[in-house]
Amino acid sequence: MASAKIKKGDTVVVLSGKDKGQTGTVQQVMPKEGKVVVEGVNVMTRHRKPSQTNPQGGIDRMPAPMAISKVAVADPKDGKPTRVRFEEKDGKKVRVAVKSGETIDG
Repeated sequence: MASAKIKKGDTVVVLSGKDKGQTGTVQQVMPKEGKVVVEGVNVMTRHRKPSQTNPQGGIDRMPAPMAISKVAVADPKDGKPTRVRFEEKDGKKVRVAVKSGETIDG
């Protein structure tokens, strides 16, 4: 399996669109579709009619998938967006923030 630049649990910054500048935690990554779901970002609302299972009905709010190219990993030092490079430390492949040189995982 090839290492991914953005993984579940990462803190990311939105680079473009209506939520530009917001940060959030990655809930799900869909590599085949090239999409990512970020908590509290790109929130869609769904008006639900009352039904047997949900007698109250109401409005559901949930984050929708967005293009992975619209987000960048937040630098562990200052929280600003950064690119990610891979380096080998102690025989392990780790992700490193290009801006600060900080290790993202490991």
